[in-house]
Amino acid sequence: MSSYDVAIVGMGPVGAAAAILFADAGLKVIAFERDAHVYPLPRAVALDGEVVRGFQRVGRAGELAALLQPVRPGERAGFANSRLEWLFGQPYATFGVNGWQPISMFDQPELEAHLRRLAMDHSGVTGCLEVQVETFEETGGQVAIRARQADGALSETSARFLVACDGAASGARRALEIGWRDLGYDHDWLVVDVVLKDGHTLGLDTLQVCDPDRLSTYIATKDPFRRWEFKLNPGETREEMLEPERIRELIDPWTPRGTYEIRRSAVYQFHAATAETWRKGRVLLAGDAAHQTPPFLGQGLNAGMRDVINLAWKLPLVLSGAADEGLLDSYQAERGAHAADLVEWAVAIGKLMEHLAAVEAAQRVGRKPPEVPDGNRASGYGQGREAPPLRDGVVMVDQVSEDGSTGYLFRQPAVRDADGEEYLLDDRLGAGFALVARSEADLAMSEASRAIVDALGMSTTTLEGLEATRGRFDRHYEGSAAAVVRPDRYVFGHTSQSLSLDALLGELAARLGLRL
Repeated sequence: MSSYDVAIVGMGPVGAAAAILFADAGLKVIAFERDAHVYPLPRAVALDGEVVRGFQRVGRAGELAALLQPVRPGERAGFANSRLEWLFGQPYATFGVNGWQPISMFDQPELEAHLRRLAMDHSGVTGCLEVQVETFEETGGQVAIRARQADGALSETSARFLVACDGAASGARRALEIGWRDLGYDHDWLVVDVVLKDGHTLGLDTLQVCDPDRLSTYIATKDPFRRWEFKLNPGETREEMLEPERIRELIDPWTPRGTYEIRRSAVYQFHAATAETWRKGRVLLAGDAAHQTPPFLGQGLNAGMRDVINLAWKLPLVLSGAADEGLLDSYQAERGAHAADLVEWAVAIGKLMEHLAAVEAAQRVGRKPPEVPDGNRASGYGQGREAPPLRDGVVMVDQVSEDGSTGYLFRQPAVRDADGEEYLLDDRLGAGFALVARSEADLAMSEASRAIVDALGMSTTTLEGLEATRGRFDRHYEGSAAAVVRPDRYVFGHTSQSLSLDALLGELAARLGLRL
């Protein structure tokens, strides 16, 4: 029986990304996928700069970014009334905290095919297409896996850990009898993807349309594609909504018939839920197997990518024996709360749409509009709410605050060094842990601390001689001398008047369960 470090179930975009990142970290990976080819129709449409940055660590960011839609002139995301008039929102940015475009549109079949090719071609990955995992069982420090080949033959293999990236209907999650925590949003929506033709009248604003007669969303996805999502009203059925004539009627206010071709139409129930537990022994859930969200923030796929970026530095530490297996308990502690916060934010956007529609409905008949619920408006794009920090796990929890850096992503500006060379800051930090100080003097440490740095292969660097040419350096340097940055680029913690560098590194070793 062949044995691997990690087995991955599912080679959608999250599973393929996991295979690439795990193998690049030196792990021996086997990945199972029941289908021979990637799904040919679009599902997810938006990718975060954080995810592109995750691939920057393995030298793949440029080719990934080449598949993404650059920001188009005047492109915005916001809320609109029933007449498609802009209410509020924000323009798309071309450069963000991660050093990449903060949000980019993509075509999932194209992106997924690219990721799968990278995974299948990787020397550290054994890719098994048209293979269905039937059973798995933890035994003797391994996970024994039985899988059925396309010809019906059974094969057996084992891995020290199994990561289930097998989607919302995850067979692995069901086999482990893991239930869902319902976060309170279950509604049916019609999703329509089109290919543009000459003569269309569609703009570039991505809009949450707060129409009392029907909530809808319009997304200016990667050219030449566009998407609508229409909420089903009471009494409407899937069958009637999927009729081509009904779909054309819904699109009529946007662009003339004949200026588009329907690429896909489907009715989905948008869910908001997270798995009760993300780990049972040596089996971990990731992606839609662990969390589901309404699409209003575009965070479903991105949350899954964050899951495997998180595991891509923790599993190697555990498998190498450098860190205690308890480190994997921090996976759900970090990712579960973070994903739940973003799911709740997406739900809040849905509720904001409902509220704005109720306001317009009241105005139509001369009634007093309903009061805005506390914090409701802040959930809209550009209205003040931001991505959450990590509040638990491998992070200096006591330092986490809204005006700090700990628990947040470390800023990555474009920089120019003393030799005139220009690059993104992460390229100076390496792929693993990094200790980033203002000056060489701020890197002074004890022998015990040096042992921690060496055990983790941590890079040490300073900002001396660097000029930020785009973006800015992290805000904590206004008051502290040094920070420890994790491989996933979240700030573990920073020095302060009450916390020395030696104490900071000691805390890191303790939270990792580092074996020195």
